Amino acid sequence: MSAGTVADVGLPRRIGRTAIEVTSLGLGCAGLGGLYRDVGEHDARATIDCAWDAGVRLFDTAPYYGYTKSEHYVGAALRERERGAYVLSTKAGRLMQPDRGDRARAPRDGWAHPLPFTPVYDYTYDGILRSFDDSLQRLGVARIDILLVHDIGTFTHGERNAHYWRQLSEGGFKALDALRASGAVGAVGLGVNEEAAVLDAMREFDIDCALLAGRYTLLEQRTLDALLPECERRGVSILVGGAFNSGILARGVRHLRETPNEGSSALKFNYGEAPADVIDRVARIEAVCDAHGVPLPSAALRFPYAHPAVASVLTGASNPGELLQNVAAFTARIPPALWQALRAEGLLDPRAPIPDA
Repeated sequence: MSAGTVADVGLPRRIGRTAIEVTSLGLGCAGLGGLYRDVGEHDARATIDCAWDAGVRLFDTAPYYGYTKSEHYVGAALRERERGAYVLSTKAGRLMQPDRGDRARAPRDGWAHPLPFTPVYDYTYDGILRSFDDSLQRLGVARIDILLVHDIGTFTHGERNAHYWRQLSEGGFKALDALRASGAVGAVGLGVNEEAAVLDAMREFDIDCALLAGRYTLLEQRTLDALLPECERRGVSILVGGAFNSGILARGVRHLRETPNEGSSALKFNYGEAPADVIDRVARIEAVCDAHGVPLPSAALRFPYAHPAVASVLTGASNPGELLQNVAAFTARIPPALWQALRAEGLLDPRAPIPDA
């Protein structure tokens, strides 16, 4: 299977009804913030430069990633490039307060070597504006293309979600509207892991997009029931994150037969250990991919982009090698027969649009 060209990841789609256009493949920069393993500034810069050379022009970061480390890296790598040549996305909802204690640089929340700050949730009007201003300083830019409310919802907050949703409803949405109206932000939305939060937000506020992690993938398509049709109806774009469902679709399960001592505990699904039924389903998907000569990661990255509500698929990378693997996977030529076979095996929702040749 041959790799594609720069144009394959640079094909533009518009964010909602805005004038912002994003490349079909974006770089999610959580990994550059040191998610699970530390990433130095040199490797971060090389990864972003590699993405640029491959045609990627959408870069998504957040204050929470590495406790501001990712924003510093992204800003340093992009600020000397022409500002209108790329789309920059960041998030709000946590204020980063200085931490001068003993744990200041210790691993926390999955970050291997975070900067000395502590995140504090704040979805109020003033909190969103403060977070936005702080991000401008770290990134070294005067405007943000896409600003997303980060991790609102019961997945993150549990019983406290009603409290934080009230902050967002009574103040945070007004801040987003003011920033968008002023031109300081081009598009606004949510960056979350659950569709319910996006549906709730659309009932209260006119969002342009949502970065949704792990909820529309080769493994899971329940968002076809309500969310994706509603996004199409309202003209709301989806940025797909977590296309590998935390890793299991990137690595597959075939290797368990080859290295049985490793065990299934190394397989991650939705940030935790993959359950047996998920491992079984991935094994069946992987077998169909093998039969058609298609690497599982290629099918996983290409599948969600076929939906008309999806504007871009974001992939993470911690070094140039990982980035190039993702680009090759996304641009690989996939025979249409693969998708038909997955449907025939009951492994793909028959309502899901499938990629063309």
